[in-house]
Amino acid sequence: MDPCTSKCQTPRTAGPTGKACIGVAKAPSADTATDAAALEQQQLHDRLQKIRFKILVMSGKGGVGKSTVAVNLAVALALAGRRVGLLDVDIHGPSIPTMLRLEDAGVQVTDGVVQPVDAAGMKVMSIGFLLQHRNDAVIWRGPMKMGVIKQFLKDVEWGELDYLIIDSPPGTGDEPLSVCQLIEDADGAVIVTTPQDVATADVRRSISFCRQLSLPVLGVIENMSGFACPKCGEVTDIFKTGGGERLATEMRVPFLGRIPIDPAVGAACDAGTPFMYHHNSTVTAKAFGCVVAPILALAECDEAAAPEQAPQADHPSKEKSMRIVIPVANGRLTMHFGHCEAFAVIDVDPQTKAVLKQEILTAPEHQPGLLPRWLAERGAQVVIAGGMGQRAQGLFAESGIKVVVGAPAEAPEALVRTYLDGTLKTGDNVCSH
Repeated sequence: MDPCTSKCQTPRTAGPTGKACIGVAKAPSADTATDAAALEQQQLHDRLQKIRFKILVMSGKGGVGKSTVAVNLAVALALAGRRVGLLDVDIHGPSIPTMLRLEDAGVQVTDGVVQPVDAAGMKVMSIGFLLQHRNDAVIWRGPMKMGVIKQFLKDVEWGELDYLIIDSPPGTGDEPLSVCQLIEDADGAVIVTTPQDVATADVRRSISFCRQLSLPVLGVIENMSGFACPKCGEVTDIFKTGGGERLATEMRVPFLGRIPIDPAVGAACDAGTPFMYHHNSTVTAKAFGCVVAPILALAECDEAAAPEQAPQADHPSKEKSMRIVIPVANGRLTMHFGHCEAFAVIDVDPQTKAVLKQEILTAPEHQPGLLPRWLAERGAQVVIAGGMGQRAQGLFAESGIKVVVGAPAEAPEALVRTYLDGTLKTGDNVCSH
């Protein structure tokens, strides 16, 4: 590859540390420009064809934990047995190397092909791997950033992947625009926000950006939503909460869930150890599990259609699916069914026991006898609850909805999986009226 042409602020082909680098290509002559562009486009196409799903993680504002979400989303997919790549296109502030303790990692370039760094069961690439010193500033304008992002996609040996998670910097500038222009068939974006109005206002711009570029919005994640006690796991709303969910409803995009503040997340990032690997039984890890379910469903739906070469669809036909509803608060089943703030709606294939789709519905204003009819209109077939009065159970039965009571206060996806496996442990009905 051609050496970088700028000075010390630009990564170089080889420095004192021995790190290899993707350089900024020299401009081709006029006679070869057309052929070179066609060859590059073909190389890019060939590389991307081996990646099933390409997903951007975006935020309208900095400081909302976007990179933390991107890393743990990628790790959760890898823990689910998927082949995952993690691409950091934050050119000016790459944080993925720090979060994975890869600050001193280098990459090898052989015959113009770059080998990504293997970490946490994933293939990882970042501009941070190419800097001579971790404190070097990358001072580039748009065209140079576009060029290196193209090389990250075209020249890195990603191989066969199920998912490529792309961590982009805050806002709607050069980097996410370049990704969308280079990956014409990107599968969608996950938008990260915090509950506060100042963050959700900027997220609206990110959603508008996606719509203008015809990039599907897979959903909104409300990060730093409540505080998870490190002793007991109880989530307390110490700051404002619910802003991300209200925004998703307003903008008519899916709400993927809330992730509470957890001191272990910050400690894991500073230590370079993926949170999902070492704390997978915590409330926060279970919240990440709920968030990742719709992303996993992309592959599960694709696989379900593959054997019969069925037409591409978001999910199998309703005849093959079951819709399970769980009352939730702070990412877990809530015992107060009639007064809950939201419902987790999970579509599953009862034969394969695969989660096909998950969304959160804001509960309607409380009215006696409303919920059975309201949920039936939305296709509910099973309700899993901590408790429910006998009269309400009778109304659900009249609406053709099965009710399971006595369920524990766990994450919705975990409850659904144990229900499908026949291992859901139920206790007493906490509501006797």
